[in-house]
Amino acid sequence: MTTRRYIALLRGINVGRAKRIAMADLRRLVAKLGFSHVRSLLSSGNVVFSAAPLASAAAAQAIEEALVLRLGVAARVTVMTSDELNAVVAANPLLPVAADPARLLAFIVKEAGALGALAPLAGQDWGEEALAVGPRAAYVWCPQGVLACKAAEAVGKLLGDSVTARNWSTLMRLQQLCAEAVDA
Repeated sequence: MTTRRYIALLRGINVGRAKRIAMADLRRLVAKLGFSHVRSLLSSGNVVFSAAPLASAAAAQAIEEALVLRLGVAARVTVMTSDELNAVVAANPLLPVAADPARLLAFIVKEAGALGALAPLAGQDWGEEALAVGPRAAYVWCPQGVLACKAAEAVGKLLGDSVTARNWSTLMRLQQLCAEAVDA
């Protein structure tokens, strides 16, 4: 049976005191759902796993429900295939201006249609900052840091909980995890 690599991005996990989850518990939870080769990255809700081809929305819903039922934590989950992650990476037009990958954000949406809400922001002058909208993500360059970035704040306000953001360093590491060979 052919398997694919998937990435689950949990929104708002282990940020501050709310929604605390040990990554070992998260890996066990995802494995108990029938997914294999489960790996987590950092402590902020990034999980890579293998599964037979499946609908990303169904996997996201299953993880969301299990989080509430088994760990008592409600969190939005976005699931994408490794091919979709590769497409997000390839579509980033801000790489030439982004000198620090920790200050380059990708705001990844569950549904690509949600990015239409960013149309008013796309043509705005952000000074040193930059904003670009791709097919599955919005990209924001935050030269003065993420917390000081007006463009990132505006994207977050417009998209609300339908989006989760990761810095470029994290996306590159997730891409590497997906590319690692797994035992069949």
